[in-house]
Amino acid sequence: MNELQVLESIKSRMENLPGHLGFYYKNLVTGFEYGVGEDEAYLAASVIKFPLYLYVLNECEKGNMSRDDRLLVTAEEKMPSFGALTLFTGDVEVDIATLCRLMIDIIDNTATNKLINHCGIDNVNAFLGEMGCKNTVLRRLLFDSEASAKGIQNTVCPKEIGSMLEKVYRGEFINEAVSAEVMDTLKKQQIDHKLNGRLCDAVPIAHKTGEDDNLSNDVGIIFAKELFVICFTGHDTEVYPWEDLIRNAAWELVKVQEER
Repeated sequence: MNELQVLESIKSRMENLPGHLGFYYKNLVTGFEYGVGEDEAYLAASVIKFPLYLYVLNECEKGNMSRDDRLLVTAEEKMPSFGALTLFTGDVEVDIATLCRLMIDIIDNTATNKLINHCGIDNVNAFLGEMGCKNTVLRRLLFDSEASAKGIQNTVCPKEIGSMLEKVYRGEFINEAVSAEVMDTLKKQQIDHKLNGRLCDAVPIAHKTGEDDNLSNDVGIIFAKELFVICFTGHDTEVYPWEDLIRNAAWELVKVQEER
């Protein structure tokens, strides 16, 4: 099989699964692109943390905030599920650089909400608009059940996220040093059972995952023989077969390069 045949096979398998599923691929060497619903909006889960991270770094570069600024996380602000901050007793003071690493690498929801409140939702969305985003939108805090019940959801767009990833890879987000910092952080992500699930560290991957009930996303750059952006987003789906598709797709796209 060649690259296009693998991608067509991925599309066919996606069509046999339920839900709203999206996919974006770009070979960063040849420039070849392929997508399935790549311009649409999908429920973000933790993938929204990636553009939020970019906003924070952009504000630090402008001098509006500093990585060394320390924020007080109170016991009442601690959120359930993933993260380290919930394990601390009482209130804890954390610098912005650490909050970012916790947010990206171990999906710390408390760190995320602290950063959202510190940055402001409108400010983040203005930045996303400047980045060319239309369907990648931050609308609420994580675990805001009242907003969620009203249908207020954070969304991401596979192609928009893919474009951000490419900009970072090429050293074009702010500057080469900041872009390299982002790549390094994404490579350290600890939730690693999707894009890397079958590759098993055969090649480096810089990525950000997201998961919730009937929802699973993984977006990133795979450092194969020819590097490529790969973004999977899906909700209202069956998570186990969807994640199995993601695992196999990443492996197949790496292997088809090795075999030619």
